[in-house]
Formats: sequence, C-alpha cells, structure tokens
Amino acid sequence: MVADDRDEREVKLLITRIKGGNRRAFTELVNRYRSQVAAVAYKMVNDYDEAADITQIVFVKMAANIWRYDESKRFYTWLYRITVNASIDYIRKHKRHRHEPLENFHESIENLNSSPEFSYRRQQINGYIREAADCLNEKQRSAFILRDVEGCKIDDVANIMNMPEATVRWYLHRARTKIRKELMRKCPQLLLLLGIK
Repeated sequence: MVADDRDEREVKLLITRIKGGNRRAFTELVNRYRSQVAAVAYKMVNDYDEAADITQIVFVKMAANIWRYDESKRFYTWLYRITVNASIDYIRKHKRHRHEPLENFHESIENLNSSPEFSYRRQQINGYIREAADCLNEKQRSAFILRDVEGCKIDDVANIMNMPEATVRWYLHRARTKIRKELMRKCPQLLLLLGIK
C-alpha cells in the first residue's frame, strides 16, 4: 500500500470530495485500495471469504470515520491500521487458529534453486512457517505480517500499529525468535539444507 507523493495528493483530494458528500469519490477511493486491504486481511486470516468480510468491514469503518482522518498523515497508514485492527477483531470474535502465507519470511527461501526438489522444500518450509506463526500473539503477528510479509518500513508499521518504532522492533524480534525456535524444533535438517540458521 505504499503510495508516492502524487498518489497521496490524489487521495487527499478524493477525501476532500468525500467530506463534501461526493459518493463517486468514495467509490473511487474504495476501488483504489480494495485489493491491498483484502490482501492484508487475507494474510491475517488465510481465508478468502473471511478476508472479503473483513474488507467490507474496513470500508464501512472508513466511511464512518473518514472525518476523523488526520490529513497531515499518510492515508494508507490510517487505512492499514483499520485493516489490521478489523482483522484482529474478526479473529477474536471467531476464535480460531489463523494461518497466513509467509513466503517472504526469509529471502534465502525465495532465492533457492528452481529445481523440483528445492521447490518442494520451499513449500515444505512455508508450511512449517505457517504452523510456527500460530505461536505469535496478535501484536507480534501484526508486526511480522506488516514488516516481513507486506514489506512495510518500520516507521510505517509503527504508525499503523500506533506504537513507537522500538516497540515494533521488539515485537518483530520476539516473533522472529519464536518462529525460528519452532522451525528448529520441527525441521532442523530442512533449515540447514536451505541455509537458514
């Protein structure tokens, strides 16, 4: 959802039109961010139908609270925060285990030889990572997904999660440590084969 300055200016013009009662501007804003919101929601719950439900919830919340948006801040950060919070609320309400694809967790997994064996190993390690992510609390999971899966910058993650960068780094450290420990317990030989320590 990283937007450059031109995109951010366009979004702020849309928001001004929305606050003036322009419904078409709201539809345009939803269309602009629908796929990003759905992608983050899916990574939180690993279910397309639930991600679609969360996406609807996010845009309803956005419509109800657009007047509270502080235009001195980036819009995508505000919308990401709504998305992460709506996903966490949904998970809490439905109290179930969550899995999300974590294929970008470690660059070495992505850079492996493309042989069928390595492709199989990559899928295998991704499955273990998904299982290991179940040991994370909500804040660790949010920081991990936003930084390591979505690729957001630390300062953006801090804004989205509404906490200092140092706290985000702590949650990331704890998340990565827990996942690495769980992977070492379940599949140490596979990690060594892939060059992950």
